[in-house]
Amino acid sequence: MKILIAEDDPVSAKILQFTLENAGHKAIICANGQAAWEEFDREPTRVIVSDWMMPEKDGLELCAMVRGRPRTDYTYFILLTAIHTGRENLRKAMDAGVDDFLTKPLDREAVMMRLRVAERIVEFTTQIRELKELIPICMYCKKVRDDRNYWQAVEGYIAEHTGSSFSHGICPDCFAKHVRKLPSEND
Repeated sequence: MKILIAEDDPVSAKILQFTLENAGHKAIICANGQAAWEEFDREPTRVIVSDWMMPEKDGLELCAMVRGRPRTDYTYFILLTAIHTGRENLRKAMDAGVDDFLTKPLDREAVMMRLRVAERIVEFTTQIRELKELIPICMYCKKVRDDRNYWQAVEGYIAEHTGSSFSHGICPDCFAKHVRKLPSEND
């Protein structure tokens, strides 16, 4: 798994990189939140481990930007904190979208446990996305069932979920099959 690390302390970054790479992961290290955002925006990863306090952008700002990026697969966000981070700060981090926490100094076993959870969550979110992309459609009338078990025309369903508008026309096959058979005014 490719993991983005945002850590301004070079020693902590190297320890984390060594731990991840020894477990078979690929680590991408950025020295601050801004550099991490630019890397993520260029090529999103599914897991980020970020220090809280960094220059340019801190971990919460980075997390908020990741959560706000449209059309991005879910990213599991682990925040590195001091041992005595207060409950109010932890609540603030959770409200910003942080999934999990690791305390400094890093414990390699704790890192590996958090990554096992991250792998499961990332896989579950992938499965959920795939299920949500399936659209239940009636094989007879072609109506679509929505999340409230309401059946509606395809156009209504798509308009509701995407904001798209429709214009209607007649394809050549349907024109030949249905319209040409209509009686003319001279009949």
